[in-house]
Amino acid sequence: MPDDLYQRYQAAHRAHLAHTASCTNCQDGARCLDGERLYERFAQLQDAYLNHQRRQQGR
Repeated sequence: MPDDLYQRYQAAHRAHLAHTASCTNCQDGARCLDGERLYERFAQLQDAYLNHQRRQQGR
């Protein structure tokens, strides 16, 4: 699962960066609806991955 989680987290990050690079509404911290959705997905997956890593280190 962690490898899949990591891959999904990285894919979400790439999708968010690609959107931000091409969307004129997503600049300087502002986000359009799609940009907000992509950022939230990235943030959720990042949190899940980092929490998983912390649990693994605590063993």
